[in-house]
Amino acid sequence: MTKISKGKLLGIGVGPGDKELLTLKAVKTLNKIPVICSPRSAPNKESIALSIVKPIIEKRKDFKELTVLEPVFPMTEDSLTLEKHWDDASELIANFLNIGLDVAFITLGDPSIYSTFSYVQKRLENNFFIEVIPGITSFAACASSIKKPLVEKDDVLIVIPKIKENLEILMENGDTIVLMKTSRNKKEFENKINHQKREKEIFSVENCTMENEKILNGFPENRSYLSTTIIKFKK
Repeated sequence: MTKISKGKLLGIGVGPGDKELLTLKAVKTLNKIPVICSPRSAPNKESIALSIVKPIIEKRKDFKELTVLEPVFPMTEDSLTLEKHWDDASELIANFLNIGLDVAFITLGDPSIYSTFSYVQKRLENNFFIEVIPGITSFAACASSIKKPLVEKDDVLIVIPKIKENLEILMENGDTIVLMKTSRNKKEFENKINHQKREKEIFSVENCTMENEKILNGFPENRSYLSTTIIKFKK
């Protein structure tokens, strides 16, 4: 009996939103992969990552044969709930890998930067071959939108996923600070930044590279989920 080779798991970064910012390698892979995994944040919410690649995969001649997995990765702070969903998704993916099918796990931005892919990768990397295809990060795209360099010369770049108690220390040691998903930050922390003595510029970008992109001076008022704030301290 011929032994079935295991499939490969690929983490693919689909960039910040504009499908034209997908890498050539990502597009090439998405055009031939038999299984795509794209988690949702809720059962009734479409995956943003999937919406980015849809115009590409729908052109495939074998689109109807393509398997799309959409496990739920809920937006919650409860670690037990999250672990259960990550375990379930990993088991689901493993079922396809074990029968020799490659699986592409698509994720916004880059798979190595605050990505949901990392939770599955850790669970499967000891049993399956992993390949990572990088993507353009949201903050790199935001810098392009505001037409400002993120860093120059020996500037220090600090990326913060969620503001914590160490914010003031970080501000003292960074030349440019990126606040990911600004919508999660509390107003009191925004006030701390606004009152920081160092002279600075603050830009926020909502829905970067998408049709409804919005560039703002300062922090956003409506706190859109896809919002990123860049703080550049002047020297």
